[in-house]
Amino acid sequence: MNVAVLLKQTPDTESVIRIASDGKSVATDDLKWIVNPYDEFAVEAALRLKEKHGGSVTIISCGPQRVVESIRTALAMGADTGVLIDDPALEGSDSLGVATALAAAVKEVNPDIVLCGSRAVDYDLAQRGPMVAELLGWPHLALAVTIDSDGNTVTIDRPIEGGKVVLESSLPAVVTFGGSHAVWSPRYASLPGIMKAKKKPLAVKKLADLGVDAAEAGTARVRMTSLEMPVQRAAGRVIDGGQDTAGKAVELVRALHEEAKVI
Repeated sequence: MNVAVLLKQTPDTESVIRIASDGKSVATDDLKWIVNPYDEFAVEAALRLKEKHGGSVTIISCGPQRVVESIRTALAMGADTGVLIDDPALEGSDSLGVATALAAAVKEVNPDIVLCGSRAVDYDLAQRGPMVAELLGWPHLALAVTIDSDGNTVTIDRPIEGGKVVLESSLPAVVTFGGSHAVWSPRYASLPGIMKAKKKPLAVKKLADLGVDAAEAGTARVRMTSLEMPVQRAAGRVIDGGQDTAGKAVELVRALHEEAKVI
């Protein structure tokens, strides 16, 4: 079974986020970049399918040359090949433009199934998987926490309130992973895997190489107009511990009524 994983590079979740001087983007000068954590679950799922059925795993991503490091991380985990779409036209694009480029790369790779995270930890738009599925004309199975396949169909479990729902589709299909509820964790790259990853094939493509119109893919339909940091919350207050329980209750009611004005 040949599997393609759509991987996004995102800022480390422990990074201190600062708004850039334009007021509508994130300052990237000193950020540490990592594989989007939700996509790590997709890489693990792809490797498990490969171990069961044979075949190969191809990592597909968009972005500048720094994204190569994240693709190599997935190759070190066990993926076989990588494709990076590095085109200046995509710098001003939106989710649809990026999805158009990814879908074109998927067509070129011609996998049996495409996997990716259901969302990214930066802008949290959750658009990549559904858009790629729509552009390919393939079924989309969302928020998977398990995956199984017989080579002709794919079955996933999706958690719901108080239980789970089982979804099945014929292949080819796109499956997106919810992450935190997965029944397994992504594997770590071994030292031999890291060494082998340096020699695994990684192709760098322009939009023209994929037959994509740069003017169309690079045109943003949705634009970020501004970013704002959350409003700083006032410090919490502890009711005087010197009072008895009845006194604390009286003071709490007074504070909620006269100060917070919520009752």
